[in-house]
Amino acid sequence: VTFAVTNYNPPAGKDVISINPKTGEIHLTGPLDFEDTNIFDFRIEAKDQGTPSLSGHSKVILEVL
Repeated sequence: VTFAVTNYNPPAGKDVISINPKTGEIHLTGPLDFEDTNIFDFRIEAKDQGTPSLSGHSKVILEVL
């Protein structure tokens, strides 16, 4: 199974949020500032390597306090 982040809202989330494609662990790659953005909304896609390939999605909401 491989993991990927899709549909960042706001798009700036792409600069501070990443995912390990093998384990699905979500990591911050930059500082978060509550005054700039207090909620990040994105989707995680998990996809297998079968034939045909199957995938699943999950919505993640990250609230900066």
